[in-house]
Amino acid sequence: MCLTDLEFDYINPYDSASRINFVVWPEFVAQGILCFVHLTAGHWTMFLLCLPYLYYNIRVYSQGRHLVDVTEIFNQLPGEKNIRLYKLGYLVILLALSIFWYDKTLLCIANLSKIWSLPLSSDECHFTPFRMIWSIVEE
Repeated sequence: MCLTDLEFDYINPYDSASRINFVVWPEFVAQGILCFVHLTAGHWTMFLLCLPYLYYNIRVYSQGRHLVDVTEIFNQLPGEKNIRLYKLGYLVILLALSIFWYDKTLLCIANLSKIWSLPLSSDECHFTPFRMIWSIVEE
């Protein structure tokens, strides 16, 4: 959004660069934490899917290209817009896969508890989707 506003001259380069640079560190930290959580939780597929994005972030940071320069922002505008769109698409795909596998895991747990008669009670279920599944299993 900031890059489009800058392209149409709705915002000055300094404000645009400061807004973009403000979210760079939280983006890097959030991606690193997410990758670490997938690794420690044993979600190997999601970890492997998050790894290229983490590698890209580390490479960009080590080369010093992670912050947008105010004086060069107009020269970098088309490339930065493409990079941001690719990142957004990648994160949307990861989100969709995460939701799919979360739902699949809950269904698997519900089916296993039904087949193996695991001692799960509805009081132990804290998530709303799991409660819906549990109500189906209890019938």
